Amino acid sequence: IIICSPSLHLFDPKYSKNRNIFFFIYFCASKLSLQQLPVITSNTIVRCRSCRTYINPFVSFLDQRRWKCNLCYRVNDVPDEFMYNPVTRSYGEPHKRPEVQNSTVEFIASSDYMLRPPQPAVYLFVLDVSHNAVESGYLNVFCQSLLDNLEKLPGDTRTRIGFVTFDSTVHFYNLQEGLSQPQMLVVSDIDDVFIPTHDNLLVNLKESKELVKDLLNALPGMFTHTRETQSALGPALQVAYKLMCPTGGRVSVFQTQLPTLGAGLLQSREDPNLRSSTKNVQHLGPATDFYKKLALDCSGQQIGVDLFLLSSQYSDLASLACVSKYSAGSVFYYPSFHHVHNTVQSQKFQKDLQRYLTRKIGFEAVMRIRCTKGLSIHTFHGNFFVRSTDLLSLANVNPDSGFAVQMSIEESLADTSLACFQAALLYTSSKGKRRIRVHTLCLPVVSQLSGVFAGADIQAITCLLANMAIDRSICSSLSDARDALVNAVVDCLMAYRANGSNIQPSGLITPAALRLFPLYVLALLKQVGALYAYTPPEAALHLNDSVIPQPPLLQLTAEKLTREGAFLMDCGSVMFLWVGKCCNETFIRDVLGYPNYASLPSNMTEIPELQTMYSERTRAFISWLLESRTFHPAFHVVKDDTSAKTSFFQHLVEDRTESAFSYYEFLLHIQQQMSK
Repeated sequence: IIICSPSLHLFDPKYSKNRNIFFFIYFCASKLSLQQLPVITSNTIVRCRSCRTYINPFVSFLDQRRWKCNLCYRVNDVPDEFMYNPVTRSYGEPHKRPEVQNSTVEFIASSDYMLRPPQPAVYLFVLDVSHNAVESGYLNVFCQSLLDNLEKLPGDTRTRIGFVTFDSTVHFYNLQEGLSQPQMLVVSDIDDVFIPTHDNLLVNLKESKELVKDLLNALPGMFTHTRETQSALGPALQVAYKLMCPTGGRVSVFQTQLPTLGAGLLQSREDPNLRSSTKNVQHLGPATDFYKKLALDCSGQQIGVDLFLLSSQYSDLASLACVSKYSAGSVFYYPSFHHVHNTVQSQKFQKDLQRYLTRKIGFEAVMRIRCTKGLSIHTFHGNFFVRSTDLLSLANVNPDSGFAVQMSIEESLADTSLACFQAALLYTSSKGKRRIRVHTLCLPVVSQLSGVFAGADIQAITCLLANMAIDRSICSSLSDARDALVNAVVDCLMAYRANGSNIQPSGLITPAALRLFPLYVLALLKQVGALYAYTPPEAALHLNDSVIPQPPLLQLTAEKLTREGAFLMDCGSVMFLWVGKCCNETFIRDVLGYPNYASLPSNMTEIPELQTMYSERTRAFISWLLESRTFHPAFHVVKDDTSAKTSFFQHLVEDRTESAFSYYEFLLHIQQQMSK
């Protein structure tokens, strides 16, 4: 899926010499579209001889023997093999081949696309077992989740698995087939850490499955009485790198505190007395380059590192995240995690693990992006290593991976009516197959800015701005990033007023596609959510024999709340169900399972499955909201008279806070900036 939109620089004539466009790439697909994805097996993969673009629906055939590239315009010959259409089993119709009929295709790659034979899927789990980790209870959740999903790990009969645990020392586990139980090997020299044996630490999952299960059952109890409070994360990552070097694969790291021993140790940079001050925000950059250097080494050996940070204290995420950012990994953060005291985070961790362990995965991947002559790549955003100007190194890639790309218009596009972009991902599947996933997008070139504004995608623009703001906050400061977001709105609306609108009103005027742009940016400056009101069951959507209620979507302001109602707020990573003091008791009984408002507990974190119409329809609506998401949000039921409502009200972005404008005040501020 490619979501594309012009960037704000293209709107403003003062940027005419440095105009940018951008797009987002997600190599994911729904279950239905995966079934319809054309998978092409051919001895010859047809590509442009000049720019190496893959043949696609937007090329033009001059005749049956020649085709013209839609990116560099070179005329190429049609190979004899391409004259045969395997779908229709006919000859002489190259324009009907699946490569030319579908903008997304997947090729089975030949040996020409391999530097070495495809490696097996290899999974290494690196686990913090210090006192802090054991007390948090995450080991129980992790081990049980992996046990439940062990059979679902992507791979084949060659799949390999291994485990490393650490506190002030590093522990390895011999899982050789035939042993009566796993053997622990301890390395205490963390200053010169080494692998005690090169055999049987990464084992074939099929052959050693019973030993793996024994280890997972035993791990939570092995460190129950530990008094080790130190964390040698750096040395544990170093041995993980050494273990995985021969094959590459995925390293999953679970950490609960600040690393305090060995390479990569960190000191607290937080001043508890200044937690509400902007001075602590200065530490958004890493404190050491150890984790970045290690990540680059991992990337070179096709090792991706995913970090799960389950911390109840300061852990310097700004430094630790580098190990995932530059190795094409992911970061999962669970603040104040505790399996008993914070059941919301525990439930979210469990659900996230299920998705993480079972989703599809690709190894040894590279992605190249090509574009029409006259355009060039400006900036990438995401987790990767940039190998060259248009080539990303991705040790691991999965359906949740997404990348944003800014592109510059270097030459005039006046002579062409179309601009094309192609992203090609070469990867090894978990089954050991080398494949190439190709996305091609073609967009019209317009002569009037009004056409650009009409095609603007507000969600894509806001997503890119969020990426740019994060980079700005790390390189400069958080205040500069906030100012840049506001300036983006001002520049956009000023450009539209100057070029895209024939109306000169006294107030703000925005293009239809961007009418909520100021609100989206205000939500970035604050927090974001969507608010739904409880409604009678008549308002519903009927899909596939299911009844999906459609409560009205409300503005994010306290003015829309009533004590007689119940309101669902969807914030992406968290959901709140706010229940008013005078809420209908039928709703409370049939949806929440309690007789009245007073009996509702203050720490309710899920909606029970009740055999009532209201319960079924409420759960159907929430499921409908979540069906397009890969990771489930945390859930809170919030009573009107509890302290938890503070978190709920913080997400009402249209209301004024002590440190931020209301939506009305923000619009006035934008108008004032435009009149300067």
